[in-house]
Amino acid sequence: MGTLRSFDQFANAVLEGACERVIVGEQYCDIPLGLYVIRGENVVLIGDMDTEREELPPHMIRVSETEIKRAQKVEREASELRGTMRKRMEFLDFD
Repeated sequence: MGTLRSFDQFANAVLEGACERVIVGEQYCDIPLGLYVIRGENVVLIGDMDTEREELPPHMIRVSETEIKRAQKVEREASELRGTMRKRMEFLDFD
């Protein structure tokens, strides 16, 4: 997210005051990035944001950057564990 300052015919864009929103479960954190240059090949969509509409559902909780990194690590480890368990149980052939 940020303020679009410039773009060209190749969809290269310059964002001012950009920040990365990281969401894990019901927690989120906005990590400031500053001035950000984005190559057009990485752009999928450019559009206006409705500033009067709420950005996030009311149940979302804002946390610090260290807390969100910790939550990401826990989520990644849980996902890897599920993948490992799935591989170990493949021989059961649930299909």
